[in-house]
Amino acid sequence: MRIRKAVVTAASPAQRRLPLQNLVDRDGQERSVLGILLEEIVRARVEEICVVVCPGDAGNYASVTGDHAGRVRFVEQTEPRGYGHAIHCARQFTAGEPFLHLVSDHLYVSRGEASCAAELIEVAEAENCSVSTVQATREGHLKEFGAVGGQRLAGRDRLYKVDTVLEKPTPTEAEQKIIVPGLRSGHYLCFFGMHVLTPGVMAILEELLLESKTGAVTLSAALSELARRERYLALQMTHRRYDLGARYGLLTAQLALGLSGRDRDEILSQLVELMALRETAAK
Repeated sequence: MRIRKAVVTAASPAQRRLPLQNLVDRDGQERSVLGILLEEIVRARVEEICVVVCPGDAGNYASVTGDHAGRVRFVEQTEPRGYGHAIHCARQFTAGEPFLHLVSDHLYVSRGEASCAAELIEVAEAENCSVSTVQATREGHLKEFGAVGGQRLAGRDRLYKVDTVLEKPTPTEAEQKIIVPGLRSGHYLCFFGMHVLTPGVMAILEELLLESKTGAVTLSAALSELARRERYLALQMTHRRYDLGARYGLLTAQLALGLSGRDRDEILSQLVELMALRETAAK
């Protein structure tokens, strides 16, 4: 299995402005969030990228794609039918191929040189199946993420065979249905916001959309069905994800980028100075 294509979803009305925000990347260059995400994808050797947007947003997004404009195309989600439908809007682009998928309201900061997407793709191509990235997450944050349950593969510290997927479960649901052996008490494997998906996911989304009484479909529902039909794995990441839509999300992501980049010492010095000023003002 070779991953040549990527789909980025950016059609949520509540989050549509986030990918257009500018941050300073790890190299000290000012870029849009979308530009940073595109660089993450391209570093993973992906050749073509589709960004799913709200109607009328393509022009604004195209203006911040930077050096990667030539490999990006845009598809509109013309109806607000949920996250799963947004991915399904890219079905003609994926054209029966497996694809990398990222959400546009998260930023990914890797430990070291290899990108998060590159690590995921390497595993998915070797295992020849769908793989979702996950991160051990405290139960207090379950309301923010989809979560999975399963068993660790023999001899693989961070790879799990998924058997259960729940969309933003309550702590009680999680405790009953998605306990993963080996995790710390009160922690669950929640989605990291990055997946490699086989064509089977598009077929399942099509079925769910036809059956939906509300018209909306979640990706978690499709992945839950995928776990019943195909081999489906979860890769526990040691890198970090930052939800840009959270309170102070952009600020936290900017600090994470800065502290992992070339200007780390300068930023630490400024933070120490700010803390010293705060202490002085409090006296």
